[in-house]
Amino acid sequence: MNRKPTGKTALITFLILGLFTTGCKFNSTKIEKKSDDSLAYNLGVVGGFSELINAGVKQLALSAPMTKKEMDEFVTEAEKIAKQYQVQIYREKNLITTDLFSHDLTRNKEVLLLYQGTTLEAYFTLKEDKRKLEKTGKYKSQNKLDIARRFGRMLSYSPRKINQLLAQNSDFRTMADFDIQASNLFLYYKDLKKASDFYANVLGMELVADYTMASIFRMAENSYLILVDAEKGMHSAEEPKTVALALLTDQLDQWYAFLKKQKVPIKYEYKPKEASAHDGFVAIDPEGYLLEFERFNQHPENERFIPVLNQNETITGPNSSTRKTPAGLGFQATITWLYHKDLLNMQDFYQDILGLEMVADQGWAKIYKVTNTGFIGLVDEKRGMHQFTEKKAVNVSFILKDLEGWHNYALKHQPFPLRSDQLETGPENKYKAFTGFDPEAYYLEFDQFFPHKDNELLLKYLTAE
Repeated sequence: MNRKPTGKTALITFLILGLFTTGCKFNSTKIEKKSDDSLAYNLGVVGGFSELINAGVKQLALSAPMTKKEMDEFVTEAEKIAKQYQVQIYREKNLITTDLFSHDLTRNKEVLLLYQGTTLEAYFTLKEDKRKLEKTGKYKSQNKLDIARRFGRMLSYSPRKINQLLAQNSDFRTMADFDIQASNLFLYYKDLKKASDFYANVLGMELVADYTMASIFRMAENSYLILVDAEKGMHSAEEPKTVALALLTDQLDQWYAFLKKQKVPIKYEYKPKEASAHDGFVAIDPEGYLLEFERFNQHPENERFIPVLNQNETITGPNSSTRKTPAGLGFQATITWLYHKDLLNMQDFYQDILGLEMVADQGWAKIYKVTNTGFIGLVDEKRGMHQFTEKKAVNVSFILKDLEGWHNYALKHQPFPLRSDQLETGPENKYKAFTGFDPEAYYLEFDQFFPHKDNELLLKYLTAE
């Protein structure tokens, strides 16, 4: 392997090293088969991790835990391999224990730390910070989680992977552990009938449940919109509409021409640009909510997002005598854009508390996946279409299979403030729900719907495989 390691081949190399370990060469350094295949396998893993570290893909890596005797046989050959990638090793006899891994994993065992640069100093600092917390009796709750997350980030794990490991080895959970069925959005209106007519007959969305005081529409495969009579909901129609709903479609030209013909107010005109990350225009619904019709294009900032979007089919509503929408027009996915003062703090909340995965980073806006068709976008208020407001006429909602499990967890651990400690049961047991708040006062509603004649179509979609 007489070449400089590159990030492009790092993952492939790691897989090859993990699967084919006997007789491998690393820059002409031959690995001889020792007492059994485990030595060759573990040396292959060292080679794979070393290439990842050298390519900048990974900051710190760990060898398999070994007894002192096993490490004595292993360390010399491992050091030769790591050296070929300009990677250093440290023989750690007392690996830091956190809730990322079972504490039994390294008991009476040694591991090799593989790293470059100042990573070892950062690791020692982490161990010392944990020791100080333990000494003062503060190594618990949030401090304990923070130490585990720091170690996870040092190992270059994604926030989602860190959450998964914490859930496996402690009582920590995120909302994502309680089975998200769909994303949902509540908007509030003075004239519910007029608003419902607009979404059904102009935008062509399918009405899947009518509660009289609320209309539930299916926007995309598992993305829903609930229009609420403001006189009966949690918000008034006069509160600031600090939200924008992005309707993702590859039919921008058709939608723009149709909405102009229908004389729907346009706030920002359609002006596509070559090589742009996304194109679109912004319309205004009957009571002032902003609707962003948007297409994401192949672009470096969308490289993780585009493959997710490409899985989705365009969803169109049913034909009816009142529907004005041209046949075939619909939407592939939605983004609920929220506007914040402290974007970094909000990232931590949506990643670490709700357990959502970032799929696009636009710098001043971050997009998180709720479902394959429903996304939440966090926007720096200094750059977005809205500025932060304390009150906002919107509930950001999630439909869950295990609502009671998430509610019980929220009561016990208090990951965010709750509006009420009780689960609310809807009329005729149509649904249950509870509401909390994110760190900048958006209402977060968690819902579960039950068998009822009014829910038949909604449940048909929610339970479809």
